[in-house]
Amino acid sequence: MTKVLSILVSQPQPESEKSPYYGLAQKLKLKIDFRSFIHVEGIPAQAFRKDRIALEEYNSVIFTSRNAVDHYFRMCEEMRVPIRDSVKYFCVSEAIGYYLQKYVVYRKRKIFNGKQTFGDLIAVLKKHNDEKFLLPCSDILKKEIPKKLEANDLEYSKAVIYKTVCSDLSDLANVNYDMLVFFSPSGIKSLFKNFPEFKQNNTRIAAFGPTTAKAVEDAGLTLNVRAPLPHAPSMSMAIEDYLKTSNKR
Repeated sequence: MTKVLSILVSQPQPESEKSPYYGLAQKLKLKIDFRSFIHVEGIPAQAFRKDRIALEEYNSVIFTSRNAVDHYFRMCEEMRVPIRDSVKYFCVSEAIGYYLQKYVVYRKRKIFNGKQTFGDLIAVLKKHNDEKFLLPCSDILKKEIPKKLEANDLEYSKAVIYKTVCSDLSDLANVNYDMLVFFSPSGIKSLFKNFPEFKQNNTRIAAFGPTTAKAVEDAGLTLNVRAPLPHAPSMSMAIEDYLKTSNKR
């Protein structure tokens, strides 16, 4: 197979110049481009009303992402639900907790943070197990989240307030890359929705996480780079590890 000299990462371009991808591109003389294969769209209040979930009835809200934060407050505004001081916010990470400052006065609110994963947040939620939680989310929700809530007897309601949709990639029709990098099954879905006749040929495929890897294989593609691994916990490290061998051939 030919050397990998160009890579398309199916995510938005990093805002920080310290992104490991920039260092990798410079170190190995690679062309690395970024392009979101998926994006989120808000579900209109009119459609959300059909789920019969009254946002004002919940005094405890769980946030797993910034998208969830943005669309929760958007929905409150569209449905004219006042933002009450008494509402408690439970965030997967401290970064998401600080992001709430975009909508509320941080020091005056009851904000509880996990360390990084939803499993970490469960310990915090269990200290408030008499609450009924609202979980704002997209139409694609990680299975582990409801499983962990139910396994710990935490009462919650799922509020689907935004959805994940495939982006239009038609401008890439005649552009070829030596490697495509994916981070979710939705990215694979978008690839084939945009390019139904896609053939892998010599294109290498990299996937982050077991569900993404399974989606690659279920699509009949060959998975060349898998992450995370014990010796390569990040995607950039896994790619570098692969290229050290493949580009020497």
